[in-house]
Amino acid sequence: MPLDDLDDKWSAPQREIMNATYRTLLEHGYAGLSISRIGSEYKKSKSLIYHHYESKEDLLVAFLEFVIDRFEATITAGDRDDPGEHLKCIINRLLLHQPAADQWQIQKVLVTLRSQAVTSDSFREQFTRVDDRIVSVFSDIIERGITVEEFTDVDSSAVAEHILATINGAIYSDETTNRKQIQTVRTSLLAYLNTILY
Repeated sequence: MPLDDLDDKWSAPQREIMNATYRTLLEHGYAGLSISRIGSEYKKSKSLIYHHYESKEDLLVAFLEFVIDRFEATITAGDRDDPGEHLKCIINRLLLHQPAADQWQIQKVLVTLRSQAVTSDSFREQFTRVDDRIVSVFSDIIERGITVEEFTDVDSSAVAEHILATINGAIYSDETTNRKQIQTVRTSLLAYLNTILY
């Protein structure tokens, strides 16, 4: 279970609710998600969920933040001494050809929730934040590579946005069609970065 990490930001009851939400989403999907079903997974009083979250949407916005915190931890880890290797490491983590079951499940959940951002301002704001954070990570690595003269002087924000758009498109296509192109997209993206950064 990828959502069991402990930290000071989330209380024990909140972590338990987030894990119950995760399991419910995997079993029933977004359409079948309800506070009642989350309560069944939570195995404690449903009223405790309402003590922390006023509605299903409030809970899911918090759930997105919870998942994103863990997601960000995975993309910021790596060889920080070598910007090129760090960048490649993150891209390889995000564009896995055969992700582990837990990684595939959380990716599926995120794609499902991202589709709700079309009609939900709260979800749109949360996904805007996560995309901004990912672009910032990529941009910082590229800037570091420029500073140490490993990379050529490029517009780091523009390159970071290109990386994010490519990754998001590949993941969304992988999860919503039978066109499995992750490996091809990763190879193409790394070739593009080799051309533009070196």
